Amino acid sequence: MRIVLQRVSQASVTIENKINSEIGTGVLLLVGIEENDTLEDIQWLCGKVVKMRIFNDEAGVMNRSLLDIEGEALVISQFTLYASTKKGNRPSYIKAAKPEVAIPLYEQFINELETILQKKVGTGIFGADMKISLINDGPVTILIDSKNRE
Repeated sequence: MRIVLQRVSQASVTIENKINSEIGTGVLLLVGIEENDTLEDIQWLCGKVVKMRIFNDEAGVMNRSLLDIEGEALVISQFTLYASTKKGNRPSYIKAAKPEVAIPLYEQFINELETILQKKVGTGIFGADMKISLINDGPVTILIDSKNRE
């Protein structure tokens, strides 16, 4: 499972010209799922996301977590995170999980995040044509891969 985490001062997802979800200060998470992802990947990533110290403390140092600031989260499914660009100029998405595998894992990811944060998490709609708006605060953008735990 791969995530692009962006620290935001606000973010929203629009589907069919209607705002589906919006958040204030927190994180926008673009989530890519592959066939062999498991509950362990979800739990590790959710723990990492909520505890990552990427928000400023009183001294202006990134020393506070999403939990510390009681921030919000917006989760968007993003199969293109598994694009392979090795051959030619047209990306291949063969590594991305098929919907029958990805949807339950995506929903589990959202549920796990909501359990840890003790609040509703904003979401897109899996497979929908979505328009994402955000103000990337910092900017802070971090790539996290549950199979490459650096």
